Amino acid sequence: MPAPISPRDRLIVALDMASTDEAERLIDRIGDAAGFYKIGYRLGYAGGLGLAERLARAGLKVFLDLKLHDIGNTVEEGVQSLEGLGATFLTVHAYPQTMRAALSGRDAVGGRLRILAVTVLTSYDDADAREAGFALPVADLVALRAEAARRIGIDGIVCAAAEAARVRALIGPDRLIVTPGIRPAGAATGDQKRVMTPAEAVRAGVDHVVVGRPITGAADPRDAAQRIVAEMADVD
Repeated sequence: MPAPISPRDRLIVALDMASTDEAERLIDRIGDAAGFYKIGYRLGYAGGLGLAERLARAGLKVFLDLKLHDIGNTVEEGVQSLEGLGATFLTVHAYPQTMRAALSGRDAVGGRLRILAVTVLTSYDDADAREAGFALPVADLVALRAEAARRIGIDGIVCAAAEAARVRALIGPDRLIVTPGIRPAGAATGDQKRVMTPAEAVRAGVDHVVVGRPITGAADPRDAAQRIVAEMADVD
């Protein structure tokens, strides 16, 4: 069985902002209330990869949410380049060729980066999936991709918390489930369509929750992070 995860380590704060200066100010304000940060497209393209390396060197954990998806060789070489930053997680889209290439790139350099497969974005509902050309409802598409990821040997799954229990049954206890679209009770859902509270997510079998605006937009980000961690601790 995997080692227990502390409530503080379950929380991943999304640094969805425009500059590394802004991100570093937020990290300073949060202090020791959190120790795991997500860097996605917006910040990644604005110097965020260098920040990722600095955070890792400082002993913080980094989730590179870059959602790689390209021809196999490009994904493989991209993962090899990212391995040296010291990040903990990296996302790729849950297409079989992409997942295999990501694992091959990581293993070729003896890396420790854990590869997470993004099943279906949490901003999608069934209507969005149909518009994109998928015949399956979102929940079934998530299950199909999670099962493929398990067979390929991916380290973890990114899905909405609403699908977590079904995904856990498919992938077993040894792989991670990471969920965005987490909103504390009473928080606005924004552009997310499949959301849960932090406590609900942990009860559903989620290992890590990704929280952005409820923390980054709070008057006191440290307090907001502490409240989320406390909510999850009550479940543990």
